[in-house]
Amino acid sequence: MNPPILQFVWRGEVVTLHHIAAARTLLQLLREDLGHSATKEGCNEGDCGACTVVLGQLQGDQISYQAVNSCLKMAHAIHGMALWTAADLAAPDGTPHPVQQALHQCHASQCGFCTPGFAMSLFGLYQNKVCKDQPVSRSQAQEALSGNLCRCTGYRPILDAAEQMGTLPRVQLDEALLRQQLAFIAPEQRDQPGEVTYNAPTQLDALLAARAAKPQAQLVAGCTDVGLWINKLHMDFAQVLDVTRVAELKTIDVQDDHTVIGAAVSLNDAFAALEADRPQLHAFFSRFAGLPVRNAGTLGGNIANGSPIGDSMPLLIALRASVGLMSVRGQRTLPLEGFYTGYRKNTMAPDEVLAFVRVPLPQPDEWLQVYKVSKRFEDDISAVCLAINVRVQDGRVTQASIGVGGVSAMPVRAAQTEAVLMGQAWTQDTVNQAKACLRSEFQPISDMRASAAYRTEVLGNLLQRCWLQHLGTEAVSLAALTLAGENA
Repeated sequence: MNPPILQFVWRGEVVTLHHIAAARTLLQLLREDLGHSATKEGCNEGDCGACTVVLGQLQGDQISYQAVNSCLKMAHAIHGMALWTAADLAAPDGTPHPVQQALHQCHASQCGFCTPGFAMSLFGLYQNKVCKDQPVSRSQAQEALSGNLCRCTGYRPILDAAEQMGTLPRVQLDEALLRQQLAFIAPEQRDQPGEVTYNAPTQLDALLAARAAKPQAQLVAGCTDVGLWINKLHMDFAQVLDVTRVAELKTIDVQDDHTVIGAAVSLNDAFAALEADRPQLHAFFSRFAGLPVRNAGTLGGNIANGSPIGDSMPLLIALRASVGLMSVRGQRTLPLEGFYTGYRKNTMAPDEVLAFVRVPLPQPDEWLQVYKVSKRFEDDISAVCLAINVRVQDGRVTQASIGVGGVSAMPVRAAQTEAVLMGQAWTQDTVNQAKACLRSEFQPISDMRASAAYRTEVLGNLLQRCWLQHLGTEAVSLAALTLAGENA
């Protein structure tokens, strides 16, 4: 059993590599195998952004550009893509790219270690905004750089550079040539004679057959967690089964009363689909890791990983989402909270894969709030995540669903607290009872992020905050209706 051939476009040429181990990361490939030192190794866990590179991928007849952490990206996962590193931005004659010019002119680098990562995140923003004649706002720059940490320069000059790069003479890639090259090495064209150590099927039936034949193979998607197993736990995998190229798992389908999101849809795209129906979720989604992690990670992978502090699960539980599991034997669907059985354990059989997530569309009078409590505002793991979804009609709670993270060995639903709320008047007395129930329903642990007492106290405080916010919204709405009536 041999590693498959790895092909990608780099520096204007198609690169073909043989004998790359299945568990090799892109950062290891660049620095150790190819002797490329421009991409830095920092935290090696997707937290600092020093290793950021940009990948280009065909989507229809367009090329999408995404900044990702090379320390977490599997090398074989970039087959059929284009790659840019910090050493690839300048023109052949040495003329700096506008991203580099802006960083220099704004004095946006001191020690320089993190600068290659910042430059690559800005290059992704440049391709997605400036090259499409769209201005770059400061808030867009902040989100694009949310996965990059700087210890000495300070973010103000870096953000200045992000705004200034669009004012410099435009530099365009030769996308016509790039499309030809990407089409030539498209994953669908990949020849994989015999058995390979890294299998990345492009069709669902092939994935299910491979899963049934090799249930011991390590399933991977965005590798934002599996990459840590390789880098920090020094794990190795003889066989890897990659789900991210399966066409059927990369779709988003809005139906009559729900949205079906394929398990291989990136977190960023999945969040955009959910935000389209519920715009208030934008602030929460922008605090989920950093943009490079959201570009690489998948919604299905985040769910299947089952971390008790995974932020997507409390929200999806509150939205009453369900998951679909598939195998060569058929398909079954179950509520998300019923998927977990313990710490990082679930009901998935050895021959099954998580194929899709079904999320109900918003209902009239739905009041949804999600709260993330962490030590850092961005790019941090939650101490507590609480999602509350209630419907209040004529002053009474007619529906309640609450998802919680960080208080148990797995993402959980606060069923007892929901029962306290159901059918009751939406008043301070009811909320007080629900707060007491919520604080006693779970037994969180103390760890480096927060103490058990803090987590317990915060749960009740967040429920109180949710009620006050709803009360304020209702008061504003009533005042608006009164004013409208007076002006009629």
